Amino acid sequence: MGKTIGVLTAMSVEYKQIASILTDTKTEKIGPHEFLKGTLGNKEIILMQCGIGKVNAASGVTNMIIHYKPDGIVSTGVAGGIDVCLRVMDVVVSTQTCYHDVSCGDDVDPGQVQGLPRFFDSSKEMVEKAKALESDVRIVPGLICTGDQFITNREQLNVIKASYPEGLAVDMESAAIAQVCHLYGIPFASFRIISDTPGAEAHFEEYLNFWQTMADKSFSVTRLFLNSL
Repeated sequence: MGKTIGVLTAMSVEYKQIASILTDTKTEKIGPHEFLKGTLGNKEIILMQCGIGKVNAASGVTNMIIHYKPDGIVSTGVAGGIDVCLRVMDVVVSTQTCYHDVSCGDDVDPGQVQGLPRFFDSSKEMVEKAKALESDVRIVPGLICTGDQFITNREQLNVIKASYPEGLAVDMESAAIAQVCHLYGIPFASFRIISDTPGAEAHFEEYLNFWQTMADKSFSVTRLFLNSL
């Protein structure tokens, strides 16, 4: 892995967590996007808040790749845990990502964009680095499912789990970023902290409580991961 790493977050609260660990920062605006260049250890980090959803994510990462040519890209922030093995504050590192809300007809698999893989493989090097971290935060490798939906109820969750029984978490950006990285040949992984468990009782309260009480501790493992690359 080279020394320039691109990092994308969807929301400002996630962005601020990463920006706070960078030094020698400089803001640059390119087209509609704002990038924060900074240093973490011996690495140059290109950080951006791309916005929520697949189109924002794809647009942002494309601009980042064209202008900064990073050696690798990480999607980080929070995700909803959809497997019973996960607890709030666990981290899922994507071995693969996929879409849970795409259908291109009967001649392709559910979730597959015609002409592209159904599952986008993450960088094996990045995944191994994540698995090797020495942290009291549990890191679980597996599949992250992406769609333009904030999952809140058991019915939505059951549909996704039926289509992707190996799915561990859901978010709204990772697979879109993975698709662009696949097209450009850029190593990619999603590193997502579990903030809530969709479909559970008091799910939204669980999500709010994460940001009020657990976020600072949880994002410390993101710093360890970025330092390891």
